[in-house]
Amino acid sequence: MNNSMTITDDGIQLSAVLERPAQAPCPLVIFFHGFTSTKDKPHNIASCEAMREAGCATLCLDLYGHGESGGTFENHTLYKWISNAMAAIRYARGLDFVTDIYLSGHSQGGLLAALAAGMEPDHVKGLILRAPAFMIPQCARDGNMLGRSFDPLHIPDEVPVVKGLNLRGEYIRVAQTIDAEKAMDRFKGPVLILHGDEDDLVPLRYSADAAARYADCRLEIIQGESHHFDRHPDRMKEIIRAWLAETV
Repeated sequence: MNNSMTITDDGIQLSAVLERPAQAPCPLVIFFHGFTSTKDKPHNIASCEAMREAGCATLCLDLYGHGESGGTFENHTLYKWISNAMAAIRYARGLDFVTDIYLSGHSQGGLLAALAAGMEPDHVKGLILRAPAFMIPQCARDGNMLGRSFDPLHIPDEVPVVKGLNLRGEYIRVAQTIDAEKAMDRFKGPVLILHGDEDDLVPLRYSADAAARYADCRLEIIQGESHHFDRHPDRMKEIIRAWLAETV
């Protein structure tokens, strides 16, 4: 079943697609895309296909300021995305066919999934993270993000970023307060991290450090893969299916 819908979070309409396999009840995976991305990017669609092939339903969102959802890109922050994630979890908890809730995300969406799981460990069974951008908070505190350097104590009102887009300084101010390590420590459930060894945007060492910190984590390094998992999608799907078959 494919059900296009919206989830409302603090007056903002979030575009979402709920897809479920024929069998029910079943687990559900909530998926979060990355920075400047959408739920409809091919690598995001492929990862969610693997989850459904493993017998899980999927709920894929366009987050604040991205894709078909409300809000503007320049005004998005991790606080707003965290609120979106919690609204999605609240919605999923009300679905009568859902047995367990997993979170998944790519890049900044992977960081988001980790943060949300740390906030709601009683409602989230497991995590599937692809190239999670755990470096964002420290980069914001160091004054070096997205190839731009700035004084971390005197943040500009507007910061130019990729693709001709701008971000308000609030994005950086919020990112400076995020504690990803505390979120990792709070979550004791199973975690799968996938990372390409040719990722030129998120260094592999951040996933290695996270894998060592989580209580129950498997790190899968895909040889020759890029940040966007567009070179070996079948390998990515195989890893996700196998992990879910062991975990669900």
